[in-house]
Amino acid sequence: MKSATPKVLHEISGRSLVGHVVAAARELDPADLVVVVGHAREKVVAHLGEIDSDAHTAVQEQQLGTGHAVRMGLEALGGSPSGTVVVVCGDTPLLTGATLTALAATHSADGNACTVLTAEVPDSTGYGRIVRDPQTQAVTAIVEHKDASEAQRAIREINSGVFAFDGELLADALGKVRTDNSQGEEYLTDVLGILREAGHRVGASVAADHREILGINNRVQLAEARRLLNARLLEQAMLSGVSIIDPQSTFVDVTVTFGQDAIVHPGTQLLGTTHIAADAEVGPNTRLTDTKVGIGARVDNTVAVQAEIGAAASVGPFAYLRPGTKLGVKSKIGAYVEAKNASIGEGSKVPHLSYVGDATIGDYTNIGAASVFVNYDGEAKHHTTIGSHCRTGSDNMFVAPVTVGDGAYTAAGSVITKDVPAGSLAVARGQQRNIEGWVARKRPGSAAAQAAQAASSEANSES
Repeated sequence: MKSATPKVLHEISGRSLVGHVVAAARELDPADLVVVVGHAREKVVAHLGEIDSDAHTAVQEQQLGTGHAVRMGLEALGGSPSGTVVVVCGDTPLLTGATLTALAATHSADGNACTVLTAEVPDSTGYGRIVRDPQTQAVTAIVEHKDASEAQRAIREINSGVFAFDGELLADALGKVRTDNSQGEEYLTDVLGILREAGHRVGASVAADHREILGINNRVQLAEARRLLNARLLEQAMLSGVSIIDPQSTFVDVTVTFGQDAIVHPGTQLLGTTHIAADAEVGPNTRLTDTKVGIGARVDNTVAVQAEIGAAASVGPFAYLRPGTKLGVKSKIGAYVEAKNASIGEGSKVPHLSYVGDATIGDYTNIGAASVFVNYDGEAKHHTTIGSHCRTGSDNMFVAPVTVGDGAYTAAGSVITKDVPAGSLAVARGQQRNIEGWVARKRPGSAAAQAAQAASSEANSES
C-alpha cells in the first residue's frame, strides 16, 4: 500500500478492511472469533478493541506463512478446537456473511474435512486453480498458476484463500505441514493434501459473485473495491425503495440507513450513522456525517456533522451544520448559514448569511440576515437564548450570554449585549448623523464628487 497505515486498517465505505471481514464473520455467530496479527499489531489490536471488543487476537511474531498464522490462531483457542473452523483473509472487504454461511452449510452437509470457498472468474491468470474429481466433484488439488498444465490453466474456478475445516483434523494436519518450499513457510493449502492422503474428503463451495473474494494489495485495488461495495450498497437502497438519481456520483457508508421514498441527488456523500427518513430529499452536492434527516426534510448543497434535522425542515443551499445542531419540525436554515451546538425550534428560520453558535432559539422565530451569535470571548464559549415568536433585525450581533424574551423584536444593526424582556423592542445602535458636503471637501474631483454635484444641480433645477 506504500503507507504508514497497516493495509487492513485502510478504509472503504465507512469500515476498515479488517472491519468488513470481522462484520461478515460475525454473521456466522461464531463461538470464538480470533484475529491473527503481526505487522503493526499495536495499531491493529487497538482498532479491533474499538470495533469488536469481543474478538480475540493471536500474535504471529514471525510471518512464517498462512499455515503458521492459522496455527497461532488455534493456539489462542487451546490448540485443537472441536466443530467447524472458518478461516478468512483480513483484506477481503467484499466478502459477505451470506457467502460464509453458505460455505459453512456446504461443509456440514457434505461431511467434508475441508471445504474451499471458490469462485469462477472471467480470467483466472495468476490464481490457484481448483482441480476436481470428475466423478465425485471433490477437490483433489489446488494448483498454482506457475505450476499448472495447459489444461489446468484453462480452469476458471479458483481458490479464494477462504476455508472451512473440521477443527480437530485441522489442528492435527497443521502439525504435519512441512517448510521445504521456496519460501520456507508453512502453507495452509498443504493441509488439503494431508487430509486427502489420510482419506478425508475435501470439497468446495462456489461463491455466487466472484468479486466477493477480491483481495486488496494496492490503492488501485482499494479504489476498485470501494466502487464495487458502494454500487452494492446503492443497489440495496434502491431495491428497498430509495431513489438514487445518479449512483455513479453518490457515495454511502455501510452504516447509512434510509426510509422509504427518500431521494438522493447527485454529488452526495452519506457517511457514518447518517439516516435519511422517509420522503426526505438530500442533495445535490451534500455531505452528511452521523446526521439524522427527518421525514420530508429537504437538504440542499449542505455539509453537516452530527446534526439532527427535523421533519419537513429545510436546509441550504450552502449551509454548514456542525456538531450539536438540532433543527425542529418545519424549521429553516438558509443560504450561507452556519450553526453549531444550536437548538432551533419548530417553524423557526435563520434564512440568510448568519452564524448561530451555542444557542437556543424557540418556536416560530425569525432571525434577520447577516446575524452573528457572538459566543466566544477568547477563552470560553457562552450561550444565547432567543425566545419563541421573536423577530430579530438584520445585521444583529447577540453578544453572549444574553437572552431575548418571547415575542420580542430587535432593530436592524443592533448589538445586543443586555437581556431583552418579552414583548420588547431592543434598539442598540448609534443615531445616524449626515455631514453635508463631506465628499466635495474630502474627495474633490472624484467620481463620487462629480455624481453628487450632478445630483445637486438636477435637484436645484427642478426646484
